Amino acid sequence: MTDQIDVAAFDVDGTLTVRDCVRPFLLRVAGWPGLSRAVLGQPLAALGAAARRDRDRLKELIVGGVLRGRSVAHVDAIGELFAEHVHDRWMRSDTVARLRWHQRSGHRTVLVSASLGPYLRPLGRRLGVEDVLCAEPQRAGGEFTSGLAGANCRAGEKVRRLEAWLSERRIDNATLWAYGDSAGDRELLARADHPLMVTRRPVSAVPSGFQP
Repeated sequence: MTDQIDVAAFDVDGTLTVRDCVRPFLLRVAGWPGLSRAVLGQPLAALGAAARRDRDRLKELIVGGVLRGRSVAHVDAIGELFAEHVHDRWMRSDTVARLRWHQRSGHRTVLVSASLGPYLRPLGRRLGVEDVLCAEPQRAGGEFTSGLAGANCRAGEKVRRLEAWLSERRIDNATLWAYGDSAGDRELLARADHPLMVTRRPVSAVPSGFQP
């Protein structure tokens, strides 16, 4: 493409929000008994994943254990309400202000997160972002099955998802802004022209050297 395009990619949990959202959502779906059954349902697999420090496999086991057999429509309805709760109570005002600056500046904004699609997509709509790249629970027909559809959207997978998104839209040589708060964001930040590791220190609404 001939025109220069800026793309701003935001992690969600701990970056745009003040806390993790995956466990609270699963608790909304299944409660503590359901979440406990998901953890204990495959004890050998869970222990093996924990011993290997394989966060992705452990997450797959827990998400699959909670959602397996549940109606997609029902879980999506819970996700809509949960997204409203997150949007109203758990957002970081400083990083949301930076997101709004990107949007006012005409930049394309996208969420790239290991959070779960049933609530992250409606949260993305509330934030007005162009797209949501995230962890998607596996489904068959109108029900969820075991695990995740594809890889967990963290670490190098974030870069692969974003690169695929850019390629699908024929966006070449974009100026990339990236925001994250954890080790799972390092690859994404390394890919960016303007990376920012978000900490407890407030993020300025407008980056230094740029116009409001």
